[in-house]
Amino acid sequence: MKEYTEQEVKDALAVIEKMGHYEMCSLWRFTKGESIYFRSDLPTGEAFENRLFKYFGGFTPEISKELGWG
Repeated sequence: MKEYTEQEVKDALAVIEKMGHYEMCSLWRFTKGESIYFRSDLPTGEAFENRLFKYFGGFTPEISKELGWG
């Protein structure tokens, strides 16, 4: 498992704060392999999940349909 520096985590948290709903859904659906955004052992995983599912309300049927399954 890749180790991330404190600065990389800080930068990823800043990106998460600025991501839009559609962008987050796209990453969630299509990112393959490990991503700093989804790591449960880093604050980024919780921040991503909170923003996507608590702030934005998760996937909407419209976004899901628009994204498709690639």
